[in-house]
Amino acid sequence: MDAKTKRSLVLLLCLCLHLKTHVCLAADTIDANQSLSGDQTIVSAGKVFELGFFKPGNSSNYYIGMWYSKQLVSLETIVWVANRETPVSDRFSSVLRISDGNLVLFNESNTPIWSTNLSSTTTSGSAQAVLLDSGNLVLRTAGSNANTSEPLWQSFDHPAHTWLPGARIGFNTVTNQTLILTSWKSSEDPAPGLFTLELDPNGSNAYLIFWNRSRQYWSSGAWDANSRIFSGVPEMNHNYIYNFSYVTNKNESYFTYSVYNPKTISRFVMHTSGQIQQLTWLEISSQWNLFWNQPRKQCEVYDLCGAFGSCNEVSTISCNCLTGFEPKLQRDWNLQAYSGGCKRKTPLHCENATSADGKQDQFLKMVRMSLPENVQSVKVETIAGCESICLNNCSCTAYAYNSSGCSIWIGDLFNLQESTSSDSQGITLYLRLAASEFKSPKSNKGLIIGVVAGSAAGIAILLGLIVVVILRQRKRVTGTGKAVEGSLVAFGYRDLQDATKNFSEKLGGGGFGSVFKGILPDSSVIAVKKLESVSQGEKQFRTEVSTIGTIQHVNLVRLRGFCSEGTKRMLVYDYMANGSLDSHLFHDTRPNVLDWKTRYQIALGTARGLAYLHEKCRDCIIHCDIKPENILLDTELGPKVADFGLAKLVGRDSAGS
Repeated sequence: MDAKTKRSLVLLLCLCLHLKTHVCLAADTIDANQSLSGDQTIVSAGKVFELGFFKPGNSSNYYIGMWYSKQLVSLETIVWVANRETPVSDRFSSVLRISDGNLVLFNESNTPIWSTNLSSTTTSGSAQAVLLDSGNLVLRTAGSNANTSEPLWQSFDHPAHTWLPGARIGFNTVTNQTLILTSWKSSEDPAPGLFTLELDPNGSNAYLIFWNRSRQYWSSGAWDANSRIFSGVPEMNHNYIYNFSYVTNKNESYFTYSVYNPKTISRFVMHTSGQIQQLTWLEISSQWNLFWNQPRKQCEVYDLCGAFGSCNEVSTISCNCLTGFEPKLQRDWNLQAYSGGCKRKTPLHCENATSADGKQDQFLKMVRMSLPENVQSVKVETIAGCESICLNNCSCTAYAYNSSGCSIWIGDLFNLQESTSSDSQGITLYLRLAASEFKSPKSNKGLIIGVVAGSAAGIAILLGLIVVVILRQRKRVTGTGKAVEGSLVAFGYRDLQDATKNFSEKLGGGGFGSVFKGILPDSSVIAVKKLESVSQGEKQFRTEVSTIGTIQHVNLVRLRGFCSEGTKRMLVYDYMANGSLDSHLFHDTRPNVLDWKTRYQIALGTARGLAYLHEKCRDCIIHCDIKPENILLDTELGPKVADFGLAKLVGRDSAGS
């Protein structure tokens, strides 16, 4: 080998060590003489999973994590995190390597911050870490077979928030090890959150979700070995994706699952919302499809909104602070992590010993509220007496009075929920606030004159506005908007905002966006779908909408119009009074259960609608996401297929639609 060749090899080696590129590592392995840093990753043999440093969202922290290969899943989807509680700030000066038989992460100060933490006797020989196609990171003795030999350590024994096929959730009675799923703290912080999914520690074969590892708020119900479903998850009756197995013996009890089709990409996630979700990747639309989640109602999650936060099922935002309060951690609330709760805007007068203004705290009347926890009953005869008892105790934050008597609450209020207008279970709650939170009436002469003058001017302006509104109404077509191609109507954003009362009544949601109920000026009821992540330009969007608008069938939901203003994209459909089919199949509380004749007619009508989409309409559309949530029922329980053509409409890869 000549001198020139040697110099070239040395230069190549130096560049490799300096740039830390992917080629410096074996494809799926970290050996004893290798390390992972910067933008380096290892990829499983079948290119299913990848492991390396990642940064969640807008966070400035980096973590060692595992995600699906971009060849399989185009959206970055983290399934496992090593250093959940100990992030690093510089991924290029931090190193993941084998040290003393362990896989260890060293930060920028060369301090070990995460390790597989095996004893020296366990790892007497040289070790290597291998990433398997199952998503299991295995530490093994060098030279052994990762698929057949017993691993020294494996990530499947240390789950994070995601449950992959082949992994286990349960416990080992010999080692006292529990395998649980723990939510992230927020979408930008993978530190352990408040919500966990675990096998019932009391020995039943049911899964439970806990808040703070102490308060259970959901159960899967008992496992039926014959039908292979949990009694509390009726959606599993229609499962065609995965196969659950329950294993129990004197040493361990756990559930595991596999997918029927090896090409199916499916996962369970303990979400930051406090719900367990089952998701499947739809390649045709490049999105995760939510197959089911539990608890079904967001407000059933314990302490979802934190102290002095209130949950609302029909609002686009699940949690809001009570009047007189604001989020303790606004950044967390922006990320939909509400557990930090709310704080008072103004301290109570009774807490201020130096206050000499003579003011007393007052109570805000809040109707149709659910009862918070930790209630105390007090024997008094009148509502005035109930208020007096609460007012004289500075720790009393709220009271209620009804036919059951007087109830007071001491300290922070948790698990408040705003009941819907049709819910007769809500009560009137009186919330304690500082007097300054209430507008005090003033009765001076100047104010009276100002009010009279202002009222006169206001009446004149109002009359002028009425004339303008009448003139505008005459110009409207079908109540609002303007007619475009065919029978579709182009609605303005303000028109739909008014029709839906600022999108206040949410009917449901899915991968493409949320749906809200609205009423047009001509009193017709509509359903407005706010599309999310639309990448198409306005011209292409209008073209696709016009195509969908020409598709008319008795078993398809009719598209009435659309909105395209700036980045806002919405579709307007006929309103279906009886909601989606899943609400009739999976809700035991509904008074009228569908009889078999009705179910047969629904199945038949759904098939007719799909046949029309697939074979008979001018531009055939493959639905790709037919499920009970996408079958709507009209006033006569007639089925209508919804959400057809949306994958192409929002500009996602959808060759089949």
